[in-house]
Amino acid sequence: MENKMKNQPMNANAAHYVSLAPHIRANDTVSKIMLDVIIALVPAMIAAVYFFGLRSLLLICTCVISCVVTEYVTQKALKKTIQVRDLSAVVTGILIALNLPVEFPIWMAIFGSVFAILIVKECFGGIGFNFMNPALAARLVLMASWAKNMTAYVSPEMIKQGLTTSATLDAATYATPLQQISSGAFDSLPALSDMFIGNIGGVLGETSALALIIGFIYLVARKVISWEIPVIYVAVTAIFLPILGIPMAYVPHELLAGGLMLGAIFMATDYTTNPINRKGRIIFAIGCGFLTALIRVKASLPEGVSYAICLMNLATPLIDKLTKTEAYGEAK
Repeated sequence: MENKMKNQPMNANAAHYVSLAPHIRANDTVSKIMLDVIIALVPAMIAAVYFFGLRSLLLICTCVISCVVTEYVTQKALKKTIQVRDLSAVVTGILIALNLPVEFPIWMAIFGSVFAILIVKECFGGIGFNFMNPALAARLVLMASWAKNMTAYVSPEMIKQGLTTSATLDAATYATPLQQISSGAFDSLPALSDMFIGNIGGVLGETSALALIIGFIYLVARKVISWEIPVIYVAVTAIFLPILGIPMAYVPHELLAGGLMLGAIFMATDYTTNPINRKGRIIFAIGCGFLTALIRVKASLPEGVSYAICLMNLATPLIDKLTKTEAYGEAK
């Protein structure tokens, strides 16, 4: 708060100049925050290219360009302020690509990127007004529309052997650790060390827990996100998995597999779609963890992160209402 006094004694005639609320000032801007998120995603992108090859980079570039162009064209058509320089569309594009398998068709990736920006983001007013995470919404639409392509996972070993052509994918599609646990094939699970580093099959951005944790540490150190949502989310998932029926010995595999780390660190922490106060964020994280465990164990799909976060995104307004705090100075 700025208080500027005239050069005169404090008396009834003294003039007080007070700036308009809010009085908390910071140097953060949307572009600075988004740049930090992009930097935090660099280890995951490097891991994707290292394990899955240059087609990973092609998918990432395709999704980023599609998101940026869609945002620019939409805002231009609606005569809105062009905001592509805030880098939010770039972040959305990277996250969409990291939620895709390496052999996912390019035109489908473009469709998902256009849907995320045009429908989920711009149709609801642009940045700060979307009701759920645009990248996750795109993943859900792509999963509903092209489930076979979205689950055509390949492993780094399959890429080395050249088993990624359309003629061989159907016969040699990789079974992810979550699918193996769901089917009871515990003996064929990969080593935890391979899962931690990322030497397993899956979508581009969810295989290397190490790369994602490096990004998490960077974001917390930069104070872009707090530790609460990711840590509580993963911890609650770990608590409920054995309660719901997963053998305790395979809980670490569940935590390192699938999109749990990617979702907890980079999508559940989205400013727009999670609650505004600390109590609400804790409730949000607990809900995400419980729903993820419930869907993984009791539903027909082995993965539940996307659905859990999106469901809790929809519950965010209710959580905000139930955890609303009184304004400073407000009479009870």
